[in-house]
Amino acid sequence: MAWDEWEQIKVDVTDRQPVAMRLNQVPVEPGPGPSAVTGGLKSSKKAWATAGEGVGSLRQSIGTALTKLEDGQAGLGATTDCLSAAAQKDVYESWKKYAQGVSERCGSLQRILEQVGRDQLTTDEAVKGEMDKLNLKYADTDAVGGQAKGR
Repeated sequence: MAWDEWEQIKVDVTDRQPVAMRLNQVPVEPGPGPSAVTGGLKSSKKAWATAGEGVGSLRQSIGTALTKLEDGQAGLGATTDCLSAAAQKDVYESWKKYAQGVSERCGSLQRILEQVGRDQLTTDEAVKGEMDKLNLKYADTDAVGGQAKGR
């Protein structure tokens, strides 16, 4: 490198203004382009509310399905003398319980989505925490036959 180039670099460095503190590599002043924090991602209250409504509409469909399922059980009668009727009743009870759990899960998810839309300042960690709680509360049961051990 030529001596005069080196001298010019030193002059440029000494003429710089003091650098402002940056946390987590976020620029101090937003530029004309997309935000370095969001990368241009935009969020709207309406989008979150629409997502919540969509999940809420699943609850209505599940409720309709449960009503039809219950109506189908109307003429079953006593199941003590008929093994297939007893098995059918057990399947009905199992599916009814499962569908009710899915409906409750949809309601909880709807509440979270709508809350995020209202409270646009909710942190990602808070939303993840709510979703983790939901996943714990409504964890699926193990497959029939249990889990494979050591395979």
